Amino acid sequence: MIYLASPYTHADPAVMEARFDAVCRAAGALMAAGEMVYSPIAHTHPIAIRCALPRDFAFWEAFDKRMISACDSLTVLKLDGWTESHGVKSEMDIAFRLGIPIAYLEPSREPQDESARSRPAGAGLQS
Repeated sequence: MIYLASPYTHADPAVMEARFDAVCRAAGALMAAGEMVYSPIAHTHPIAIRCALPRDFAFWEAFDKRMISACDSLTVLKLDGWTESHGVKSEMDIAFRLGIPIAYLEPSREPQDESARSRPAGAGLQS
């Protein structure tokens, strides 16, 4: 199982929504390629919106740590802002401390990435 980390929190709600969309597309492409993927943003953004839960890493940290520990690897989706993201840095630190390998994935610049369907599992991941 891949834990797909990505930046999320931003002052502009439109940026947060765009990041949610991008990580859903990346997770979908990996799933189409046969990977099992958990994305904290793709899986919890709708819950946070509908239940008026906080959307910052501080609220979700314990949950994310538990999910990272259940995964075989952590992949960072390199969306704009990933190097500055407190959440991504913390997720990477958790994975490092648990001995979980970390990989990086470039985001697709296409609105819909259909190429993942023809890629073998794990294609597009970089160490």
